[in-house]
Amino acid sequence: MDALLKLLHENASIKPAQLAKMLNQPEAEVTAQIKAHEASQTILGYRAILNEDKIGGEMVRAVIEVKITPERGGGFDRLAERIAKHGEVRSCYLMSGGFDLLVVVEGANLREVASFVSQKLATIQGVISTATHFMLKVYKDHGMLVPGQEHEERLAVTP
Repeated sequence: MDALLKLLHENASIKPAQLAKMLNQPEAEVTAQIKAHEASQTILGYRAILNEDKIGGEMVRAVIEVKITPERGGGFDRLAERIAKHGEVRSCYLMSGGFDLLVVVEGANLREVASFVSQKLATIQGVISTATHFMLKVYKDHGMLVPGQEHEERLAVTP
């Protein structure tokens, strides 16, 4: 990965002027490189990592293991793309091992996620089985530690 992409991947909020200094390049050149990466879809988007405890986030997230039958002429790709187009799906990965796809979904509540799995995902022709795992607490997200309540591990000493 080139140096500019590495820096943006670590912190997308760095301004082109700062990037130019860090890379020892003219700001106009860095800006042009960023626009070229966006145009070629090397950079697909930018995202802030939020501490949902601070903003009152109540989203329910689940990781779903999906076993599918590959399609003739399309393999896993067509079915994976069909699943990935659903609004509830945040990520979709082809995996090795005991299942074929790992699908990360979000919903407003448990019922919404369960409804997606039972009414939309499981009913797709080619889906053999699903196993849903609900995320209970986030400790690290996209490389960033999520600050939580600090717990004292030691017992208090009393006289």
